[in-house]
Amino acid sequence: MDNLTPDIQTRLAEMFAGCFGKKAESVRRLPGAGSARIYYRIEGEGKECIGTVSQNLDDSEAFIALSKVFRENGANVPEVYCYSDDKRLYLQEDLGDRSLFDLIAAARKDPSLNDELEKMVKRSIDQLVKIQNIEVRVLKKAVSYPAFSRRQVMWDLNYFKYEYLKPSGFDFDEDKLEDDFESFADELLKIAKEDTGFMYRDFQSRNIIIKDNEPWLIDFQGGRIGPKIYDVVSFLWQAKAGFSEEFRECILEYYKESSNYRHESYIEFRNAVLKMALFRTLQVLGAYGLRGLVERKAHFIESIPAALQNLKVLINRGVADAYPTLKSICEVICDDPRFLSKNDEGLTVTVFSFSYKKGYPADFSGNGGGFMFDCRGMHNPGRYDEYKPLTGRDKAVIDFLEERGEVQSFTERAVEMVSPTVQRYLQRDFNSLQIGFGCTGGRHRSVYCAETVAKMLAQEFPEAKVRLIHRELDIKIDRVEV
Repeated sequence: MDNLTPDIQTRLAEMFAGCFGKKAESVRRLPGAGSARIYYRIEGEGKECIGTVSQNLDDSEAFIALSKVFRENGANVPEVYCYSDDKRLYLQEDLGDRSLFDLIAAARKDPSLNDELEKMVKRSIDQLVKIQNIEVRVLKKAVSYPAFSRRQVMWDLNYFKYEYLKPSGFDFDEDKLEDDFESFADELLKIAKEDTGFMYRDFQSRNIIIKDNEPWLIDFQGGRIGPKIYDVVSFLWQAKAGFSEEFRECILEYYKESSNYRHESYIEFRNAVLKMALFRTLQVLGAYGLRGLVERKAHFIESIPAALQNLKVLINRGVADAYPTLKSICEVICDDPRFLSKNDEGLTVTVFSFSYKKGYPADFSGNGGGFMFDCRGMHNPGRYDEYKPLTGRDKAVIDFLEERGEVQSFTERAVEMVSPTVQRYLQRDFNSLQIGFGCTGGRHRSVYCAETVAKMLAQEFPEAKVRLIHRELDIKIDRVEV
C-alpha cells in the first residue's frame, strides 16, 4: 500500500475484510478526475472492488440509494457492497478501466470500429432510457439534490459568466447579459416541463464503462429530477468526443423513438435539443474556465477549443438569435485567438517576455511545462533615467546590455538548454512549447533575451513556427523571420 493516507487505506482494507471475508493484499489509489472523490482499487484473494472516499455526504447517500433503485429496475450500474456508518466510505463493484470515451478515441484512429461504436452508443442510450423512465415518485426518495429549476439554470449561466467570461477579460454589458439569461431561463423551463424524469446531469462517455461488451453507468450521484433531454445533449455535445452532425442526428432519432419523447414534431424536438445544447455548452465552458483558466489543469484547457467549436456551430445555426447580448459575446469568444486550433501547423514555439510582478505568462495550449528563465540577475538598464522610457528592442538598451557581456552568455546557454527539447518535440509531432524570460518590469532585459532567443531558435529550427510575445509591451509577432 502507498503511504499517502494510511488511515483511510486501513479503514478500506478493514471494510474489505469484513464485507468479503478476505484479506486486502493491495489498496492502490487511482488517478483523480474532475471530482473531489478519491478512489482506490482493492484486491485480495481473488476478489477486487473499488473503495470510494467522499467528504460530500449528499453525494454518498445519493450514489448508494440510486445504485439500489437503478439495479432494481434492470440498469447496468455498479453494486454497492457495503458502506461505513457515516456513508463517507463505501465499496462498490469494480467495472474495469475501459470507458466509452476510449472506444471513441480508438474509432477516431481506426474507422473500422465505427459500427461497434454506434452499437455501443445505442446500448448506452438504452441504459439511459431505463433510468430516466423510473417513476418520479420512486426517484425522489433517492436523489439528494433539488429538482431542475430557475435557480439552477441561473447558477449555471452565471457560472459561465464568472468562471469563463470574467477570467478571460472580455468586455460585456452585464445588465443586458442578465436580461438574456432570464429570457433563456424561461425557455429552458418550458422545455423542462414537457418531459420530466431523472436528469443524470453528467451523462458523458467518460462516465460509461464497457464491461463484458456492455455499457455500465457510473458517477450519477449528482442526478436530480429534471428534463430528460439534457442528458442526451450532454452526451452528444461532449466537447472532446467530437461527434459529427450526422452521428448526432442518428442518435437523436434513436433516442426520440426509444424514449417516447412527447413532441410529435421532430422540428419541435430538434429545437428543444439545440436550446439545451447551448445551455449545456455554456455550463461546460464555466467548468473549463474554473478548472482550466483559474486552476490551470491541463485536461480542461485542452477541452476548451472543442467546446468553442460546438458553441460556434450552435450560434451559426441561430440558436441564440433571441438573446442578442449573449449571441454577440459568444461570437467574440468563439474567435478567441488563444484557442484557435494550431494542430495543422506543426510545432509552435512561443517565446515570451514578461514582468514577474504580473505573474507568469498563461499557457492555453494545455501542454504545460516549458521553460522559464529569470533575467533579474543581470544589471538592469531600467534603473537609469535615460533608459526607462526605452525597451530591450532599442539600440541604446541593446548596447547597454551587450557591453557588459553577461547577456550573450545568458541567451546562448538558454538556447543550449532549450534546443534538445525543441528537436525532440519536432520528432514526436508535438505542437506546443512555451519559453519565458522574466525580469522586474518586463521592458528591458527580458525583452532583449526573448528577442534574441526567438531569432536563434527560428534560425536553428526553420521547420518550427516561432512566435514572439512581449506581454507587458503588448507586442505579438506571429512568426519570427530570420
